[in-house]
Amino acid sequence: MREKIVTLCGSLKFIKEMYEIAERLSLEKHYVVIGVNPHVINRPLTDDEKQLLGELHKRKIDLADAIFVVNVDGYIGAAVKDEIHYAESLGKEILYLVSPADDERT
Repeated sequence: MREKIVTLCGSLKFIKEMYEIAERLSLEKHYVVIGVNPHVINRPLTDDEKQLLGELHKRKIDLADAIFVVNVDGYIGAAVKDEIHYAESLGKEILYLVSPADDERT
């Protein structure tokens, strides 16, 4: 039986939390975690680059068995909502840091 492959989805303003969650999921659950690419280039991304990164993130979701939504304090932005809908359309399992039932803001 192979390990579950999980793609992280969440706002980059929570990048530290994403790194911590990736480590925990790997060590505690033995998941293969596909992370996000933080923006580190010393210039703003162009619209085309943002679109490309969004499409590449969908390919990460394609590869995964599930997504793990890093919804710190229940926050889920528009892009992550789109990723959730995309994953649902593929029949992927959706895991949350904070259960949507626990927070009405999602």
